[in-house]
Amino acid sequence: MWQLLAALSCLVVLTNARSRPYFQPLSDELVNYVNKRNTTWKAGHNFHNVDLSYVKRLCGTFLGGPKLPQRVWFAEDVVLPENFDAREQWPNCPTIKEIRDQGSCGSCWAFGAVEAISDRICIRTNGHVSVEVSAEDMLTCCGDQCGDGCNGGFPAEAWNFWTKQGLVSGGLYDSHVGCRPYSIPPCEHHVNGSRPPCTGEGGDTPKCSKICEPGYSPSYKEDKHYGCSSYSVSSSEKEIMAEIFKNGPVEAAFTVYSDFLQYKSVPEHAYHQRMSQQEAPCCVSVPTRCWRYDGRPCCPHPGLGSGEWHPLLAGWQLLEH
Repeated sequence: MWQLLAALSCLVVLTNARSRPYFQPLSDELVNYVNKRNTTWKAGHNFHNVDLSYVKRLCGTFLGGPKLPQRVWFAEDVVLPENFDAREQWPNCPTIKEIRDQGSCGSCWAFGAVEAISDRICIRTNGHVSVEVSAEDMLTCCGDQCGDGCNGGFPAEAWNFWTKQGLVSGGLYDSHVGCRPYSIPPCEHHVNGSRPPCTGEGGDTPKCSKICEPGYSPSYKEDKHYGCSSYSVSSSEKEIMAEIFKNGPVEAAFTVYSDFLQYKSVPEHAYHQRMSQQEAPCCVSVPTRCWRYDGRPCCPHPGLGSGEWHPLLAGWQLLEH
């Protein structure tokens, strides 16, 4: 029976850390504070002339919601290597190397799920079935069960939708790959580039269409891919590592603190400032494919720019002090 990992839930505690000074999010003062600490990462500005409400719309994972059953702990029985890269472990699964662009839509809850699902289908079948599961189908057809489409959703319900309703195939925007490719164009996420700038995640969600694009066969109904069941694991680092090592990529949601908005280099925070009481909880979902302990990027983002909000992890490496 296929058992696939669902999203790890995250909880924002809406209190300010009294032991640290408070700085306005996106401010020069916060950037200067982090950089003066001279720690393992550098801060800078990814957002220019935008209101904080715009940034909140980038966080497409809703807090609360349904929980998936938690898998029994098994990390203590797994000998984990010091370094691991899912792309190298399963080289016959091309989707593990793929980085999708959700465009101007808060659909990370759907993207994290379908990317991990695509990877795990290939892994489970030893590379015999390689399919790009459609983010478009998940985003548009899951409906209220999954949340509010481009305005955010529940990762756990994304996995439930796959096991109960199934998902068709579908590649990137304008790829004409699969039954329902993604319909929202890619854009530049807070950096200058060749594509138009993103207009802010959120807004109208595309309509659910149960018809494949012209020229594609089999039919929509015949193209459905189903999972048998889904589950979650604890937030223990070792349990997550063991799950990736044994069964493949997972989807995880994490809390976004103010300093992350200014992140420019390696992802180890020196200053965790929680949002104030007046500010909404903020979480994002990402497919997790690796881990490293030396501060080097696990998986580069070709063409997505330094401000991209989808840090894909593809292995791990021991940090030597």
